[in-house]
This record gives sequence, structure tokens and C-alpha cells, in this order.
Amino acid sequence: MFSSIVSSPRSSLSPQQALKLANVYLENACNADDIDVALVLCHDTEISLYQAKKAVKRAEDQYVVKEIGAVYIDLGNLLERQGHSNEAKASYKKAGKLGVNVQDRGHLTKSSRPSSNMGSFKGSPPPAGDSQDSGSVRSLPWRRVKQHRSIATIPTYIFSENVDPPGIKYKLPEQDERLNSTPQLAGCLYLLQPNRSPDDILEPAAQDWLQTIGKDPEEQERLRKMTTEVIRAFKRDEIKDAKVVAEVVYLAPVLDKDAFQDLLSEFYSGIDHSGLLKFHQLEGLAQLIQSGDQDHLSADDLVKILGLLSNRLRDTHQQSSHHMHQLTLAVSHVLDAMADTKVNDLNREKLHEPLSSYLSELQNSSDPYLVYQAAYAFQALLWVPDDETTWQAAMRRTGKVVQGVSGLVSAVKGLDLNKFIDGLGDIQKGIAGASKVVDVVKNAYDGATTLAKSGQGFLDSLKEGFSFDRKREWYSALRGADALIRDGELATFKVLVYEAPCRLDPAFQWGVCQRLGEIATNPMWDMNIRQGAIAFLGEIYRDDEVWGQHTSVKQWILNILMQMVLTSRTGTQQHHAAAEKVLRELGSNGDAKKQTILDVEGSVRLLRKHRTKERGNAVYIPPQAKASLQASDGMRFPLMERVKEFLDSDQKVFLLMGDSGSGKSTFNKELEYELWQSYKNKTGRIPLHINLPAIDKPEYDMIAKQLRQSEFTEPQIREMKHYRKFILICDGYDESQQTHNLYMSNRLNQTGEWDAQMVISCRTEYLGTDYRDRFQPGDRNQQSESSLFQEAVLTPFSLDQVQHYIKQYVSLHQPLWNVDDYARALELVPSLKDLVKNPFLMTLSLEVLPRMVDPGHHLSAARVTRVGLYDHFVEQWLERGKKRIGEKELSPQVRTAFESLNDEGFTRNGIEYLKKLALAIYKEQDGQPIVEYSRLIDKWSWKAEFFSGEDNQLLREACPLIRNGCQHRFIHRSLLEYGLTRAIFDPQERRTKSASGYVICHPEEASSTLSFEIKSGSEERAARLEQEPQFNSPLVWRNFVHDHSLLQFLEERVQQEPVFKSQLLAYVEHSKYDKKWRQAAANAITILVRAGVQFIGADLKGIHVPGADLSYGMFDSAQLQNSDLRKVNLRGVWMRQTDLSGTQMTGVQFGELPFLTENIGVHSCVYSPDGKSIAVGFVSGHIVTYLTSSWERVRILDGHTGNVQRVAFSPDGDRIVSGSQDRTVRLWDVATGSQLHVMNHTTEVNGVAYSPQGDLVASGSDDWTVRLWDVVTGDCHKVLSGHTDDVLGVAFSPTGTQVASSSSDCTIRLWSVETGVCSLVLPGHMGDVWGLSYSPHGDHIASGSNDTTVRIWDVESGSCRHILDGHTGPLNSVAYSPNGDQVASGGVDETVRIWDVETGSCHRTLAGHSSSVQIVAFSPKGDQLASGSSDKTLRLWDVSTGSSRLVSSGHRSSVTAICCSPKGDQVASGDRHSTIRLWDMETGSCHRTLSGHSDSIFGLAYSPEGDWIASVEGGGDCNMVRVWKRESGECQYNLTGHMDWIHGVAFSPDGSMIATASDDCTVRFWDLATGVCRRTLTGYEGGVMSVVYAPDGEQIATGSKDQTVRFWDVETGECCKILRGHNDWVREVVYSPQGDQLASASRDTTLRLWDLRTGECRSTLTGHSDAVWGVTYSTNGKLLASGSSDKTVRLWDASSGECRAMIEHFPDSVWCVAWSTSSDANYLLSGCYDGSMLKWQIIEDEGQCRVQLQWSASKGALTVTGSSIQDVHGLTTLNKQLLKQRGAIGEPENLLREASKKVILMASVVSKLKDMSDASAEDSPSSIPGLSAEQPEPLKQ
Repeated sequence: MFSSIVSSPRSSLSPQQALKLANVYLENACNADDIDVALVLCHDTEISLYQAKKAVKRAEDQYVVKEIGAVYIDLGNLLERQGHSNEAKASYKKAGKLGVNVQDRGHLTKSSRPSSNMGSFKGSPPPAGDSQDSGSVRSLPWRRVKQHRSIATIPTYIFSENVDPPGIKYKLPEQDERLNSTPQLAGCLYLLQPNRSPDDILEPAAQDWLQTIGKDPEEQERLRKMTTEVIRAFKRDEIKDAKVVAEVVYLAPVLDKDAFQDLLSEFYSGIDHSGLLKFHQLEGLAQLIQSGDQDHLSADDLVKILGLLSNRLRDTHQQSSHHMHQLTLAVSHVLDAMADTKVNDLNREKLHEPLSSYLSELQNSSDPYLVYQAAYAFQALLWVPDDETTWQAAMRRTGKVVQGVSGLVSAVKGLDLNKFIDGLGDIQKGIAGASKVVDVVKNAYDGATTLAKSGQGFLDSLKEGFSFDRKREWYSALRGADALIRDGELATFKVLVYEAPCRLDPAFQWGVCQRLGEIATNPMWDMNIRQGAIAFLGEIYRDDEVWGQHTSVKQWILNILMQMVLTSRTGTQQHHAAAEKVLRELGSNGDAKKQTILDVEGSVRLLRKHRTKERGNAVYIPPQAKASLQASDGMRFPLMERVKEFLDSDQKVFLLMGDSGSGKSTFNKELEYELWQSYKNKTGRIPLHINLPAIDKPEYDMIAKQLRQSEFTEPQIREMKHYRKFILICDGYDESQQTHNLYMSNRLNQTGEWDAQMVISCRTEYLGTDYRDRFQPGDRNQQSESSLFQEAVLTPFSLDQVQHYIKQYVSLHQPLWNVDDYARALELVPSLKDLVKNPFLMTLSLEVLPRMVDPGHHLSAARVTRVGLYDHFVEQWLERGKKRIGEKELSPQVRTAFESLNDEGFTRNGIEYLKKLALAIYKEQDGQPIVEYSRLIDKWSWKAEFFSGEDNQLLREACPLIRNGCQHRFIHRSLLEYGLTRAIFDPQERRTKSASGYVICHPEEASSTLSFEIKSGSEERAARLEQEPQFNSPLVWRNFVHDHSLLQFLEERVQQEPVFKSQLLAYVEHSKYDKKWRQAAANAITILVRAGVQFIGADLKGIHVPGADLSYGMFDSAQLQNSDLRKVNLRGVWMRQTDLSGTQMTGVQFGELPFLTENIGVHSCVYSPDGKSIAVGFVSGHIVTYLTSSWERVRILDGHTGNVQRVAFSPDGDRIVSGSQDRTVRLWDVATGSQLHVMNHTTEVNGVAYSPQGDLVASGSDDWTVRLWDVVTGDCHKVLSGHTDDVLGVAFSPTGTQVASSSSDCTIRLWSVETGVCSLVLPGHMGDVWGLSYSPHGDHIASGSNDTTVRIWDVESGSCRHILDGHTGPLNSVAYSPNGDQVASGGVDETVRIWDVETGSCHRTLAGHSSSVQIVAFSPKGDQLASGSSDKTLRLWDVSTGSSRLVSSGHRSSVTAICCSPKGDQVASGDRHSTIRLWDMETGSCHRTLSGHSDSIFGLAYSPEGDWIASVEGGGDCNMVRVWKRESGECQYNLTGHMDWIHGVAFSPDGSMIATASDDCTVRFWDLATGVCRRTLTGYEGGVMSVVYAPDGEQIATGSKDQTVRFWDVETGECCKILRGHNDWVREVVYSPQGDQLASASRDTTLRLWDLRTGECRSTLTGHSDAVWGVTYSTNGKLLASGSSDKTVRLWDASSGECRAMIEHFPDSVWCVAWSTSSDANYLLSGCYDGSMLKWQIIEDEGQCRVQLQWSASKGALTVTGSSIQDVHGLTTLNKQLLKQRGAIGEPENLLREASKKVILMASVVSKLKDMSDASAEDSPSSIPGLSAEQPEPLKQ
């Protein structure tokens, strides 16, 4: 048939088919209305003839050759009549070559070849001698086609007659009767309308009702008021769901103009302000426009609506294809409604412009459904507005009729079919207002397109054939069809579909099929009509003669029918059966793929049954989660709700993260269970749980592999791929050891691939810093793709969740303990509450606690640890397994094996089996947890040792393993890890000879438990080394450094088992002498450090631990000479006074970079585009460029006379622009340092920016303007005015078309660079906006303000996406990272914060600056961040590296107060960030944190009995004293009254009173019992810094900023004595224990000892070189300790004032010191500005005073002060600088000695050349006073 010809490639046609095709083109050319069209068709004829010639050569058919020649003759005749004589001659010549001449033309009769049916071309005279028969003269082509096509061939039951349109029928109400629905109200009002159509025919009952109500004006008014109330209720409804919208638009035809405008405005506002555009609101707007009176609409209304649609479409433009299709469909309906509405005086260009560009972009989509809908919408837009057509008039008339009005027999029928079809013909001829001349006919009169004939694909046909620049007949035809369907004229609709001239246009067919589908699925239509629509679809699919063979249309029909079959609704069985019947008929005819619907659904039901049964009755507590790894655990949300919201959205991937045992797999199973419970047969998305480790290479075809495992057949899998949707629940990404992005590698949701959403789980510790790349659809830098991704992190169980879990567990399993027993254990067993926050550990705990602990005895003394729980759980599991097996019927052979195992110890054998299996899995499978065992295949493999034989079978059955077919695995991944760690060390296998253990020795061989030192000499140590550790241990052959879960087990073993600790130390010791132990040593020392073992003063000389993780380890005064520390992680390590001489340190990671120190504050900086240099602007007006690799100073740019506020590089890096307080903008040449231009503002310049094109510079000034400058001429290009205060920052968009400015007026403005017009104002900040930065893609802006917040703005809409709150002071700068996923901010609070743009959470806080941070800047690669501060430093932060653990045992900010408890068992400390910590004096572990203060803690005091703690704060507006219960941590009192910072606090000796000292120049006494202030002491001339009670309690002493020490009588409140002598603040005063002496510490760098009897200064203690902040007496009063800003602590003889010892090399100022109050006076504590707290042992021996560190609690800052790096190998230049800056001493070895010699020689040559050059001296850095080119000196103000 013809359609089979035109749909095939020409190359595959036979000669006869090609010839026939040529005749068809020629015939259509003859009938074409336009000459140009005819020429195109002639060209197609030529191509077909050429193909026919090629084909005939193959066939060697001479008869066909003659036929081809004849057609060439006909073609020549046509071309000649058109006036193309040359082309005609060429055609005749080709005919001649085939042996056919012009005169021979008549010999070929119609009987001998297919007739071309030649006729005159319209408008051209016929050639002489040719007669015109009746067939030569044609009217419109559809008239001719109509004669050859009979509509009678369609089955008669398909739309056999016109019917009443569907509507909601209802009873007309009686007078005052309550109305039941909005449609009822609309119908009543329609009948009451005076201008109702005269064609309406009313039934008698309706006439009677109208006559009665028409005489009752009160009833009419009641009905009208009800309309107003309905609209008011709709406006009040905040949700406005689809049902509410559908009801209110029923009123549209009966509304007056005011009510209509009110309702229209509400729809407009709802669409404009909704966060997520809702389709039902757009549909409601469409119906409102279409149904309302056209006089109620104005031109402005339509322009406003189209503008709104344009904006909303642009906002959602990056959504999924499905979302965009739905959105465009809804917009099409609105445009249809507008096209149906006649509104005068509309400006077409103004109306079309907002939407046309958006719709045009969609034609490039790869989704044919979206392209079709976009083309349809564009056609609708072209008809808004236009001259009235038949279908528009019909739609307007019928649109005003309320459908289903009770008693309305017939309403006006709107469409005259014959006139309408004539109109379509006019459109084809271009009469109906096409916007451009028709250059190509896409739809020939017979309906066959040239595109279809050439075999072009449908998508290309859409893109080429769907005009985006002219009106098309198919749109008009479809709108006419809509009018007929609306009126129920289905028989007429059928005629229209068959007779339309565009019948064969695929776009028209798509639209017809869509409408048939809507009829078939609309339950308001009669079932016969719905079945008729389904049958109609089948006819279009089958009848290629009538409809052509458009593959995409057929696929569209199949999709429609399949959706009907898969849609399960009550009462639609007939409808479903009809669709299924048609599908099966199509399949049996071979026209469609055979569908296996029932077979697939049956298999799905079996899968559902199996998976829901597998869940069982497990205990399940709904988990909580947080938004990201950086989010606080306090910001929780219900995980299941969040996941279901995700599944209801257009997002594609949900990543679920959590620690081992946090409940990821449990949640995944519950999610699967709930999804199966709500699954709908044939229509629902199939939940598919995929255990990733069980799938071979899940990165490819993962879904099909899982379905095969579930026994689906290949045909079923293929059917499901094309017709079903999935929810993938992928469990165990980490266990499968994946690195692929499974979403991308499986091509999910791509054309022809699986339609699925994915929930995927992974352990947190398995992920790196850029983990999102492994999960996010597409490129994570593209916002369109990142919006498809969501993540969540499981949070630990709350106490309520724990309690609910216990109740469920007891109810389900009925264990030995009851709920109260478990509750009591949780309350009393130390650390148990923390353990059970992990769901898996909770399960283990409930299983084994009755075995581990006796609830009737001392629970508080019980020790429960993670590894202990596993020990008991495994043993209990094995014992239960043994019992279960023993009760079974066993064969004699198996029974014998069982008894043998019992004799040897079944549990012990089971543990051994578990250990060996875990060991083999790691060794043979690299830890891949699933073992596949086949008895035949694996007979000789390692697997046989565990899965063959009776003994192994019994042990396998008893062990915590599960089996699924041939796959075996542990019941939980953590049990596999536990098995391996027990293979590393089994506490049951302790050997007596190892009890003493291996130790590391200090050089002096002095005994110290913390240093692991022994008294034995070198001979004993050598003897022990002869007993080497086990070389077959996994520690030797596997790297565990980055395996967090394994390390967690092992570090607990260290803390419990001294033998294991000794074994690990032995590995470290043996690495000194044999490198074969270095892997084991690296593992061992990593475990030891994680376990909290502190290597203080340890002898580690020569150890080999490459790759170890020593982060946050304690190595104070350790000996590490000549060790191998290559690639060791030393982030946050404490190495004060450590000897690293000769150590190999290639590749070490410190996590920090060196900083630049100058004598002038840094105010601005920027990286060069290549990242190799950085330009820094100083307060002095200098600009200096440095090499980032070495901080070598390159050049100084000198010219500004004021603070350089901002600097920026040109895009090519050749120039720098700077703005200064000296009111100038200056342009510099980077290479020469010369000044190119000076451009002036009238006031200070605060911001500058270079355009991406490099041609413009923007500047912002206190003159309230932004100026654009030409960089070539220096001229001002534009002045942008609009801000109402100082302009503080400027930034260019990445495209350079827009510039943003921030201001003291609290706004950000966006300006067009081309026009200078402000396009958008972003209000919201509550203070000056200083920081400003565009995202790399230009779609967002980050801003920082004095209101302490960072805001992320959407550039397009102006909406604020995130408010980032965390800084405690005003912000000065913000910067986007190069990949756009992070924002950095810096401000007055001296910190730099890095924020996650996606979640809005703070990713990291970088502390180190000691003054305001003025500027932050990312390096071009994004791996470094620079921050400049008023503290005169520029710091570089490494933001790319991380650590295997991020721990901090100490404060996160400066320690400002320390106090020891009276019993000496506890120490309290406070910091600048309002936190108080309580520490165990012996171990240094933190027991409790007290929170409640809002600012710095400056004073702490214990009550005499130690049961109360008082704390005071200073800073901000809250100056408060808090009193805490030590035991519970509860705050008992908040004492207020001071008007300024409070610095000191002290309890009276009897504990009844508290004294406080404040900057408000007062001291207050508070009654502890009541919290009332009893007395206030005044008289100071400055703030009071310190207060202390005398030992007898009768006096207090105070130190003040007025440089005095004062004594006060407690009873009378009188000042007894004033001691003067200090010449600066007196920071602290303290009484000696005997009460005869007082010590004072001052900012004048001295301490003074005062005689209390005489008031004289006995001694002035000098030695500190900076302010002394703290002083304390030892318990016996013999020693005095002081802490100073000079980073030292000094010990003084209290009698003589002699300095006995000095502790040096603190990382920062020492703010506070406290002596232990226990009977042992040998312990001192110090608190440091860097947040560290240290405990020191003071050893007095033979008149000498030595100090040794006992423990340290630090925030993890790198500390290397006093460490020796002499001759260290492999340090990079940056690391060398870093260590030097941190106080390390010595010179590392230069590994390139020979190279350095060459450099020296080259330098001498260069020096000579310099002497000979004429270069200007002032360009050299050394020409500036105080600066050196070789060794940079600090800049001087």
C-alpha cells in the first residue's frame, strides 16, 4: 500500500515503488497552489526518478525504464509551463538517455503505466495541443480526496449520533431551599439571565421554576449573594485544591464584570505567588477565561496573564521533561481559552513576546511529547487575538453555557461543519492571516507530507513541520474538534476528522488521539461513547490506507491504550476490557508488540507477596533524619515523610546516609513494605528493592538483573521497561564498593530507558568530600540537574524513640527483662544511653543485656561497650543455634559431627568459624560481603572450606549468617567487620607470655604509664623483640587506616585490653628495625591514636608508619627522629617540642597552609585567574602581589593614599583594578607595576569589579553611585544611580550583561550593563550589605550584611533562597566557590564559615584570625580559600582535604576560665563561645557540657563543698551570673543586675554568698539561698577584673582596670586598703593558702606579691614579655604559676620570687591557670587562647623543678611550637613555611642540592645582567623602605 512506500527509505524501494512515488510527487506538483511549492515537489519527483533509475539497473527491467522516461517527459512539460525552460530541457535530455523522446510520449497509454494525472498548474496556461479533462481542473484537494474515501467504512457503533454533552444534573431548588453544590447555583443563575440564548429550549418543570422564581426578587437576590459568598470562601481558602478550583469556575458564565474581575485577580495572584506552579490553577484560569463574558476581559488582562505565564515558565524551565510537558499542556489550555475570546485593541507584538521565545526554545527538546505540546501552545498563541473564525465563534457561544443545566433540553450548537472545513482550506491557501509567505507545503492535499515520504523521523518532522512562525491548519482543525466535543456532536466530530485536509498531518493525528483518550477516560461520558473512542483509536492505528503509517502516532495510541489498561478505577471494568481487547487485537495482527500484561502483573503480585512476607514482625521505629552531614542533629525531620514527598515530586535521586548500624537497611525495607501496601495493580510504580552487593556490576542494567533474580522472563522485562515505572530502593552502595553514579550509568529516565526514581543508601564514612558526583543526576554544577537530587542523614535515636523501641521489643519477643528493667539499666549503666542511640546496637543491647548485667546488682559499676555487645551477641547466637540444631532430627553422620563439635566446644568452634570466614572474605573478596557458593563449581576453591562438609554445614547454620539461594552473607555488615577484628585480636586467646606486653621506651627509661615507658634496660627490650608479632595478621597485609567501622572495634579493644595495646605497640616498635612491619605499624599507631593513647615523651625514633592517620594525636615532646612519616595525616596533631630531625615527611597532610604576616592590616585580596599569584590590598594603600606557592613577594603597586578596599584581576590576569578610600579607582599593569589610569569618585570607593570580557570596570562609592569605566580610555561609560546610601560592593554577572551592587540602604540592585537600567531590587537585609558574589552560572547571588546573615538570592525572580545564620557579628565579605556548591563568608567575629549552597547548612568554621576578617576569596580551582584580616595576616585554608575523623576533645574557642573542684576530681573550664565543660581530672575526659550563656565565660568558681558551680559572662547585652548544680548540670539561678561585662566570681568560704566583679565598676554580693543581691560595692575608677575571698571569709580582694588592688570588709562593705604599684590593668588577684600574702597579675607584664599585714609589695616578678592574664597558688602555697600572652607559663617560688621553671611553646596566649586542689599539689592546668586545655605534672627533684604534660584537651589545632624539623626530608615549601610559622625550629634538608647550586650560579648571572640593565629602580620591591626582594619584611604603616 502507498503508506508502506512513503514510510520506507528510498534506497529500499523497488523500481515500481520508486516510480509510483515519483508519480505521486508529480501529481501533487500539478495541484499545488503556489509556484514555489510546485518547484519543491518537482525536486522530490526528480529525486524519486533518480532512485528509480538506480533500482532499475539492479532489476534490469526495460519496461520500467520506458516508464521512467515517460515521467521525465511529464516533468519537463510541467517545468516548461512554469517558465523553467532550462530545467525542462534537462528533464527531456534524461528521458532521451532512457530511450524515450518527446514525440514518443503519446505511445505510453494509461493502461500501460500509472497515470500521472497531469493537469494545468493553477494560474498557468495549458500547453498547446493539451486538452483539459475534468480531472485536470480541481478545486480544493480535500474535495477530490473526499470522493475516494468513504466514512461508511468505519464501524457504525463508533459515534453513530450526536448526543447531549456530559454535565452534572441536579434538581432545581424550591424557594429558600438550601443548595447542594456550586454547579446547582450556576445553573439557577444561568436560567435567570435576561440575555440567555433564544435558542435554549426549556422543559415544562424548568419553565415553571423560572416563572416562580422570576416573580421573587428576594430569592433571586439570595442566589446572587450566594455567588459572592462562594468567591469570598475561595479567596480565603489557602490551599485551593483542584476540587475547589473546579467548583468555583462553574460560576464563570453567570458572573457580572466586578465579580469576574475579582475572581480573575485571585487566580492571577495565586499563580504568581505560589512556590510550586500548580497545574489545576492554570486549568481553572483557562476555564474562567473561556467561560466568562468576553466583555468582562480587557486587553490589559490578557497581556498581564501572558506576562505572568512567561515568568513562571522561565522559573520552572529547568524542571524535568515530564513536568515541563504538564506545565506546557496547562498553558496551552489557557491559550486556547484566550484564542476563543474576542478582545479588541490588542497589540499582537506586545501580547506574543513574553511567551514566544520560551516556546521556541522547547522545539529543541528531545522529547516528542514536549515538542508537540510546545508547538500546539505556540499555535494557540498565534491565534490570540485574531479575526473571528467559525470555531472561535462557536467556542465563544457554547463556552457561555453552563453545562448540564437542569431542564435545558437543547442549547445552541456552535459549529457549521461545511463552513468550517472551507475555512480550513482557506488556511491552507494562506488566506486566513499567515504571518509569513508559505515557502514549503508541509501537508499536501492528499495528506501525505514530503517529510513522511522521505522517511524522516517523527521528532524531526515535529521540529521542521510545526511552524513557530505561522498559523497551521491542524490547530484550527483541533479547536473545531474541541467545539464539537464540547457540544456532544460526536458524529459531526467523526466527519470532521475524516474530511479535514490536514487529516494525515501527524500533529493533527496526535491531537485527535489525545482527545479520543480524554473521552475514553472521562467517566461522565456514556460507556458506549467511551468504548467508541477506544475503537476509534484502534481504527486509526490499523487503517494505514486512510491514516498513513506514522510510527510515533501508533506509539502514542499504544501508550494511551496501555494507560487505560493500567489505570485501576472502580466501575470501569468495561472501559478497561475494551482497551485491553483493542491492544490484544493489535498484537494478534502483528501491528504491535504482543502485550504480556496479565503475565507481568501476576509476576509482580508474586514479588509483592514474597517481599512483604519477608519483612515479618520486626520492630520498627520511624527514624529521624537531618538535611545534610553538616546540619545539626537538632534540625531533625521524619525521614519517611521526607522520602514520600520526594517520591511525589519530580526529583530523581534520594541519597540516604548514616553510620554503620544507623538503620539504613531497616528503613529501606520498611519503605519497600509501605510502598507495596499502597501499590495499585497495573498502574502503580513498582517498588524494587535492590541489594547492591548481590548484583554483579550494578552500574550496568541494574533493574533487569534484579528482575531476573526475581524470576521475571525477558519478554516481561522488556514490557516493564517500556510501560511501567519503578521506585528503586538501592541498599548497600558502600558494601558493593561502588564508585559509579548508578543513576547515570544505568541511563535512568533517558529516552527508551527505565522510568524510575531512586532511593539509595550508603555509609557516611564511605563518602568523600565530593560524594554528590556519585549520586546526582547529570552535572552537579548544573542547577537543573542538582534540583533533581536530595539527601538526608539518619540521626541517632532520641530517648523517646529508644523507649518506644523497648516497649515494642518486649511486647514482641517477651525477653527475660521487662520494660522497667531495661529503663533502669539505661539510667544507671554508664554510656549505655549513647550506645543505644544506634538502632543496630539497640537491638544487640536488648538481646544481650540480660546476659551481661544482673538488674538487681550494681548497674552503675557495669561496663557496656560496643565491642562487648558484639561479643555477647555472637556467643548467644551460637548457643541458640546449637540448641536449635540439637533439637532437630539429624542423620547419624551429621549427629556424630555435631557431638564432636560439642565435645570440642561448640561456641568456641563457631567463633573460630566466624573469624576465619570474615578473614577469608576480606582476603579473597576484598571485603565484598556476599559469598556465592556452588558445590560443583567451587569444589576446590577457598569457599569449600566454609560451605562443604558436615562440620561446616552445622557451624554455618549456627552462625549469624543468612542464605538466599547460593548467596551467603552475615546478617549485618558490622558482624563481618567484627569477625575480622576478632581475627586480629581475640581476647580469649591471650597468651601468658604476652601479658607483660611490648612497650615503647623513653630514652631515660623512666617509668611512666602514659608514656609506655619501662624500667628494664636495652637487653630486656632486645629479648622481647625476638618474639615478633604475628606476620599473618590482617594488620600486616591490609590497610585499615580509612576503614572507620573496623577501627571503631579495634580502638575499643585497645581501651579494654592492655595486651592488645601492647601488641600494637610492638608492631610500631618492630617497624624501627624491619620495614616489613610498616603496614602493620601504620595500622597500629592509627588505632592507638584513635583510642586516645597519648604519646607524650615517647621514644618513637625510627618508626616506619607511612600512610598512618595521626590526626588530632598527642605527641608532646615525643622523639620521632629519622622516622618514616610519608603521606601521614597530621591534621590537628599536637607535636609541641617534638623532635622530628631527619624524618621522612614527603606527602604529609597538615590540613592547613602557611599564612602571610605583615605589619599592616589586610583589607582586600584576590587570586589571579591562573591561581599562581594573589594580590593583597593593605590599609596603608599598598597593593602587593605574592606567589601562592611560596609567599614570595613579586611586586608592590604604590599610588593609593588610603585603605585599599577592594582589588580585582582582569580576566587575562594582565591587569589589576583597585578601589580606595582615597576616592580613586586605579588600573595597574601587573607585569610592570605601572599605573595605567586613575579614575575618580567624589567620595570613598568601596568596591571594584572587572567585567568578564575585560573591557569594563565597575566601581561603587559612598557617593551612592555605581560607575562603569572604559579600561582602554579610562572614561566613565555610565553612572548608575538609584541607591539611597553608600554603595559598598559591586560584582559583574558571569556573562557580563549585568552588574550587581550592594549598599548601606540594605538593598542589592541588579543593573543592565547595556542600558544602565535597574532591573531588580533585592530587599531583605536589615543592615549594611558589604559582601556580594555571583554564582558561577549567574543564576544566584550571595550577599553578606551587618545583620550577621548571608543570603542566597535567585537572580531571575529576586526571591531569597536561603538565609544563612551562624556568624555572631557583621559580615564584610562573601565568595562563591568556582563550582558553585559552596559559599564562604567572613566578618567581625574573626571566623570564616563555609556554607553548603544546596542545604544552607554551615559546612565548616575556620578559626585562627584574631581580628575582623575583611575579605574571603576562593582560588580558581576551589581547593584553597584566602582570608584577609585586620590582624595583619592573610591566611590560606585548604578546603579540599579532610580527615578520616573530625574530633575535638576540647573547646572550639579560647579557654577564658578554669577552676578545680575542692575534691580535686574535676575541673571546669569556660570559653569565648559561651560553653562550660566539666572534665575528669585524672583522665582528661569531658563528662558534661553546660549550655545556657550567650557570650564569653570570664569567671568560674566551685562552692566549698563542690556541689555548686558559679559562672559569669561578658559581652553583648546579657551580663549574667548563673549558678549550676554540679551533679545534674541544671541551672538553678540566673542572677542579673550588673550593667556591663562580668569578669570575676568567687564563693564565700562558708558557701552562702557569691561575689562578682564587673566592668560596670562594681562588686556585688549575692545570697545563694535566694539569689538576691545583698550589697553592691562602688568607688572604682575602672572596670573590676577579679574578686577573691580571703581564707577566713572576712575580707575580699579585687583587681581593677584602674590599676589598683583593693581590700573590702565583707561585713560592713567598707574599703579597707588600696594597693597601688601596677601601671596597667590588674587582671587577677589570689590569696595564698595561708592567707598572709596576695598575688596580683597585671597587663603591665608583671606579678606582684603583697604583704597583707602591711600592704607593702614584697616582690615584683618580672620575666613575662606580654600581659599576664592568670595567676594561682599551689595547694601548699610554695609555688606560684602565671600565664601570659607571651605564650608561656612560669613557675615562681612564692617566698623568693625566683622563677623555678618555664613552660614554653604554647600555640597561643595563656589566659588562665589553676592548681589542682587535691592533696597532691603537683598538678597544674592551663587554658589557652587556641581552645586547648593542658594538665601538667610538676616534679621537684633535688632542688630542680621539671614539668611534664599529663593530658591535653584541644580543639584539634595544629601545634608544633618548639618542634625540631632539622634535616627533615620531603617537606614542601608550603609545609615548611607552615611549620616555621607555628613555631617549629631548625632547617629541613634541601632535597635538590645540585639543583640549588645551579640556581645560585644562575642567580649570579642574573645579577650581572641586572647591573647592565637600564631598568627603573623604583619597580623593584627592595626600593620601598623596609621591603626586601629576597626575604620579605613586614610592611610598615
